[in-house]
Order: sequence, then structure tokens, then C-alpha cells
Amino acid sequence: MEKRRLGTSDVQITPILMGTWQAGKKMWVGIEDADSIKALRAAFEAGITTIDTAEVYGEGHSERIVAEALSDVRDRVEYATKVFANRLKYEQVIEACDRSLKNLNTDYIDLYQIHWPSGSFNSEVVPIEETMSALNQLKEQGKIRAIGVSNFSRAQLEEASQYGRIDSLQPPYSLFWRYVEQDAAPYCVENNISILAYSPLAQGLLSGKFERGHRFDPQDNRAKNKLFQGENFERAQQALDKLRPIAERHQCTLAQLALAWLIAQPQANAIAGARYAEQAQANAKAASVELSPQELQEIDAIGRIVTDPLDKNPIMWDW
Repeated sequence: MEKRRLGTSDVQITPILMGTWQAGKKMWVGIEDADSIKALRAAFEAGITTIDTAEVYGEGHSERIVAEALSDVRDRVEYATKVFANRLKYEQVIEACDRSLKNLNTDYIDLYQIHWPSGSFNSEVVPIEETMSALNQLKEQGKIRAIGVSNFSRAQLEEASQYGRIDSLQPPYSLFWRYVEQDAAPYCVENNISILAYSPLAQGLLSGKFERGHRFDPQDNRAKNKLFQGENFERAQQALDKLRPIAERHQCTLAQLALAWLIAQPQANAIAGARYAEQAQANAKAASVELSPQELQEIDAIGRIVTDPLDKNPIMWDW
């Protein structure tokens, strides 16, 4: 899989990244560590070398699973992790990074990201200048190679950029969830900031495996995802029906088609999670699906069946 430069840094990433929220187990149902390890290994062997995790995914459990799966090939993979919104004071950032380094069994993190803006989830508001000061210090020390932010609006991204180089933005972004295109994406394109899209399959909706009438376990975070509810869910089914012939034309799955469309967007890369090895292998194959400009436009129009009626709230869940 051909790598891409992360922002203006010297970090090279794969356009499909392996997401590991599910490996932390918390807020997911039926996850087994052995499956997560096999999925991570399969992703690496299929050419996905960039792994995205966070300290908050199972309070370090996801990071430790990543280390268990990939420590022997550390020199051939890129680790991206995140510090949570309640740990953004200077000393807290330094301590959180050291914890993540230990969890990941490594002496450097390729991309260290602010997971949510200060103040999210009722966290204490910390000036972005203070947080960035800690991140810049970690970068100077060689503990991190690049700085990124996640769930930031354009205004928040612009403010953070005043205090240091931001090389990536991680927003929710998929064919069915495109808020970032109206907000931060143009700024990212102008300033060579990589977009690392999370939930690029709209939490599995774009795979086509959730049919009308599907109900999630109340403990599953997707039970509160707006796209799985009411008219949004019905419109998604209509869109999927229109996407199927295009996928068949390319002899690929709906999920691979959705990932291929996304990584063809300006500055965009896709963080695709996988519970099982087969899913990770399938995700990797999306990088070889080549869509024509006409097909990209056709897919774009189909996606708008879902996205045009959505409200302008950038959060995907009714939390």
C-alpha cells in the first residue's frame, strides 16, 4: 500500500489506518483480546501499517493490545494515539504521554493527538496554548513525531495552529457523515493538514450488513448513533441500494467502495476498525479500488440522500 506524508511531518502513513476503539472493549460488546490481536496482525500483513488508538479506549487496554500485537515489528508501523479532554493541563499531557509510551511498549509515538477539545464532556477548560506547549515540548524531546487534533472545529483548529504545527485533524467523516466538508476540510487542504477520518463506514452502516429493523444492544455505542435511527436509517438503506451496482462493477464490497471513495477526497485518509482478521484484510483491499471521476461524482450524489437532510450538529451520537 503506497504511503502518504502526514501533513508536513516526516511521518509516512497508509491511506487506510487500523482503528482500535473496539480493542479497548469499553462501549463495545463481544470483543475478545485474541481476536483483536489477530485483526491487528492481519492488518499489518495486508499492508496497513498505521494504527490509531487512544488512552481512553478501555483506559489503556487498547494501547496494550496494540503493543502485544505489533511490538516485534515496531520499526515498520506508525502509532497514533490520543490524550483525553480531561488531561490537557501541561503536566497532565506529559504524564499521559508517558503512560501511553509505556502501554505501547515504545520510546516514541508517531502521532500524538488531542482527542477532544478542552471543555468536552464537562472537562475543565484549559487554554489551548498550555496544551500545545506540552505537545511541543514532547516533540522537541523526541517522544512524539507529530501533533494532531481530533473532533476540533475549524475555529478550534485555527487557534491551535497559532501555537505549533498541527499535522492532522481526526473528524467523523464518511459518505454518510460529511459535516467536516463544510467546516474544517477547506482549511486542512489550504494548510496541508492530513484528514484522518474516523467512522469512515459510519460505524458499519456503509457495509450494508445492518438491515431495516436492526436493534443494537443498549450497551453498544451505536444504539445512540443518529444514522441508525428513524428516517436517517431508512434513507441510508435507499442509498445503499443505489451503491450496490457500483460495488458489483468493481467486484468489491460496499465497505470497500465507501473507503475507496473517502481516500480519494482531498487530504483524506480512513481509519477503519476491525474486530476480526478477515475484516482487516478486506479493509486493506479498499486501497486498490480505483474509481473514475464520474464514479466519484455518482457516489457523492448518492451519499447526499443521507447527508442533506441531517441537522448541522457535528456529533454523530445522541449522548
